[in-house]
Amino acid sequence: MARVVLDTSALLAFVTGERGGEAVADAIADALISTVNLAEAVTKLVDRGASLDRARQVLAIADYEIVDFDRRQAEETGALIGKTRHRGLSLGDRACLALAHREGVPALTADRRWVEVDVGVEVRLFR
Repeated sequence: MARVVLDTSALLAFVTGERGGEAVADAIADALISTVNLAEAVTKLVDRGASLDRARQVLAIADYEIVDFDRRQAEETGALIGKTRHRGLSLGDRACLALAHREGVPALTADRRWVEVDVGVEVRLFR
């Protein structure tokens, strides 16, 4: 699979063995993820009862590139609200889409609402 940007749902499916995780496995070695989505993944794991150290261990089982959420990404993420509000996309969703747009690669997610918005990014569903 070609380079993609992972949504939080994709990363979690892979590291926790959720349904669809095997499809993410095909892409993870050449994948990018925003620090915003990484923070969401840590949040979900800790909320499910993991310690921060355990969350770090779980998220380190794969080799993917973590991309800092800088000012440009913040601005582009914020600007997407007009095109995504009607589908209820979160800050993390928009951060993933903004990174995919910047890199010119598809976004990988389980969230079917994403295919209903046009932000100039190919959306690939992994389940």
